[in-house]
Amino acid sequence: MSISSVPFVALDRQYLKYKSEIDAAFERVALSGVYVLGPDVAEFEKELAEICNVKYAIAVANGTDALVLSLRALGIGDGDEVITAPNSFIASAGSIIAVGATPKFCDVRDDHNMDPTKLEAVITSKTKAIMPVHLTGRPAPMDEINAIAKKYGLYVIEDSAQAIDAKYKGRAVGSLGDMGCFSLHPLKNLFVMGDGGFITLSNDDHYHAIKRIQNHGLINRNECSEWGMNSRLDTILAAMGRVKLAHIEEITARFREVASMYREGLKDIVSVPIDTPDEFSVYHNFVILTDYRDDLQAYLQKNNIGCAIHYPIP
Repeated sequence: MSISSVPFVALDRQYLKYKSEIDAAFERVALSGVYVLGPDVAEFEKELAEICNVKYAIAVANGTDALVLSLRALGIGDGDEVITAPNSFIASAGSIIAVGATPKFCDVRDDHNMDPTKLEAVITSKTKAIMPVHLTGRPAPMDEINAIAKKYGLYVIEDSAQAIDAKYKGRAVGSLGDMGCFSLHPLKNLFVMGDGGFITLSNDDHYHAIKRIQNHGLINRNECSEWGMNSRLDTILAAMGRVKLAHIEEITARFREVASMYREGLKDIVSVPIDTPDEFSVYHNFVILTDYRDDLQAYLQKNNIGCAIHYPIP
């Protein structure tokens, strides 16, 4: 059998696999007349909290909002600095800018995650938080990062946008810092038919702060305690997310299976990612390294094999 092309992503395949369940969820919500918040959002949050082994999960409009809301709930803003990785998607640094703070960059290791041996050199008297990124679905070295954060009295916000169901030393990503921020964008391992995100945490005060800020800062129907945002996950998307979340172990296993096939087939040609004993990666992307990157990409594209650079501009 000949294969004419290999797409970089093929989102319709997952829909077809769970079509009957997704269609049923859509019809149920459509007939309910509850399209904002409601039982599906509440249940989705409970299920996400359980998966991530935290007390709370808060569903929001997108992964960037998750980062912004977390920073705001921690009181981070003008004059503050937040340390993050320079090789992530622009939303990591952009969320820091959005609250009026300044991003500072800590270089990364060969695994593309923050290098804790270079972290202390970036900390100043203005530093308020560290935002490690679990890039490509591979957990960052959280024990070392948390130890440094504790030493300097800093918050830790996990940018877990690409890492749902990943684990570090057996512990769920999103439970390893003060807050975890996830994306449900269609290019993520767990995705909905639109944009979405969620925040994981266990601190009561931070939970109530985020719940208030995400809903215009309202304390009742007509009064607000502060200027907030409108960042809620649509009910229909929460219902679809619940369908996918029920299959998360199967979804993760398939990502890891494909990664294993790539690793075996490519290990003698290019540098490939390898799991360490501390890591359970979910391979949002399978990132290879080669001195002939641009030539290889051109060759793959010529042969209708999808590939991308994440990200070409630091």
